Amino acid sequence: MKKLLLFCFLTGYLNVSAQTELVFVFFTDKPNKAAFYANPLSELSQKSLNRRTALGIPLNDQDAPIEQSYLQNLQNLGFTVTDYSKWLNGAAVNATPVQKTLLQAQTFVLSVESFARNSSTTVKTVPVKWKDDASLDKILTNFNYGSGAGQIDQVNIRPLHLAGYTGTGVSIAVIDAGFPTVNTGTAFSRLWNGNHIKASYDFVTKTGDIYNTALSPHGSVVLGAIGGYLENIFVGAAPDADFYLYRSENATVEVPEEELYWIEAAEEADRKGVEIITSSLGYNVFDESRYNYTYANMNGSTSFIARGAGIAAEKGIFVLAAAGNSGLQPWHYLMTPSDNAKVFSIGSVDSAGNASGFSSFGPNSLGVVKPDGSTQGTATTTVYDNATTVVNGTSISTPIAAGGVACLIQAFPTMDREQMRAKLRQTASLYPAHSDQTGFGILNFGSLYNLVLNTSEIVKKEKFSLFPNPATNILNVASEQEVLSLEIYDNLGRLIRQSSHQKSIKVEDFAKGTYYLKIQLKDKVYYEKFLKQ
Repeated sequence: MKKLLLFCFLTGYLNVSAQTELVFVFFTDKPNKAAFYANPLSELSQKSLNRRTALGIPLNDQDAPIEQSYLQNLQNLGFTVTDYSKWLNGAAVNATPVQKTLLQAQTFVLSVESFARNSSTTVKTVPVKWKDDASLDKILTNFNYGSGAGQIDQVNIRPLHLAGYTGTGVSIAVIDAGFPTVNTGTAFSRLWNGNHIKASYDFVTKTGDIYNTALSPHGSVVLGAIGGYLENIFVGAAPDADFYLYRSENATVEVPEEELYWIEAAEEADRKGVEIITSSLGYNVFDESRYNYTYANMNGSTSFIARGAGIAAEKGIFVLAAAGNSGLQPWHYLMTPSDNAKVFSIGSVDSAGNASGFSSFGPNSLGVVKPDGSTQGTATTTVYDNATTVVNGTSISTPIAAGGVACLIQAFPTMDREQMRAKLRQTASLYPAHSDQTGFGILNFGSLYNLVLNTSEIVKKEKFSLFPNPATNILNVASEQEVLSLEIYDNLGRLIRQSSHQKSIKVEDFAKGTYYLKIQLKDKVYYEKFLKQ
């Protein structure tokens, strides 16, 4: 049974005192940072340190833990402190104007910044979410992608899977609104059986209950697009990746505290050593209008969440964020944190490659091209509980891209992340041109993979070619090296023919269409796409 995931707009009300507002208290320093530098493992996992070493990223003061005595000082002053950030070096509290003055006078306080962006305190009935909601060691691999084949092939992920890059060993943090059925549904059993769910936490309630069926299932369908698996029915974009599942979004309200929850989740993801953060959340309108953002604020540095996402990227984490679903609304722009230049923001297209009407428009307010690229977000297949479900939104196009990035990182673990972002833009369908709704166009993960391989010295010594292509009767491989085996896969990922120690293979009985040839040399595997005439 397939379910249809449509746009859901919820309304929320909040009674707020005009006398208090949410502020962020920035601290002056980190007095105990020397202890951190002497023992980084006190704060960061070895995997986190390994990522920095592999990418040449040094530790800095942001990595040191926040000063606990400063948090205690805030509590001693009568403030309730539940959320804070070591990256931003401060804590969020609710304060009156008089209390803000008191805070600013403290010797441990550098500055106090309000989350509010205007003076209005009107409580409006507004859409709480732009995002969609639901009713509801390397191994050579081939899959039957079933109903997910089209979206995988549109961005050319299949060649990486055929080459054995399915996300193995790559950690992805999914920061979202809830993950019901992930702990019980058969669509996620392969993740559990393979020990791919590494950790989880709810930063909204400060508990571990992310699978509660009362929560929004939005995170579940997002996870499904990457790691979901139903044999011969559906395969996600990176089915062998490892996952950290974090809830930062309360789907029943829209409050600025959620930006802090997100940053806390990103900091925890960094501690665990994740390589990727994917987040299908975005903000511009809140239940209280004084916290609303304007388009001018979509500059990558005004919102707290954009600042946090940018820092995560600087730590070597590949951060992806959905551009938003506001393309048909009066506010038709992207939302934060996708406005940060270091965040790889994703737009939506349909199966034919046309921009989805709902997909939000860039650029950011400084003119930076946004989104960076696009994948299928119209009538896209994912899984929920025990079945496939069809969904719409940049919420679902983003995890497809995240899965492709996981496969690339497995293939090229030491590639500079900014270089990877740049190459993904350069191999997208519109580059060097771009559009405000799809960015540089449809991403092409196989093209980037092939581009990097073809520039390596190893591959230059192992050049080969296929002929004729398109093929009619026999497909030949011209190679100076011995070919150990040839395998042909159809467009569903099924192995349909193989040969050993031959440089040609028959295709005369194949139907017309696109096929994939896997070429096994002595110590390397390559793929090539070919057409049967």
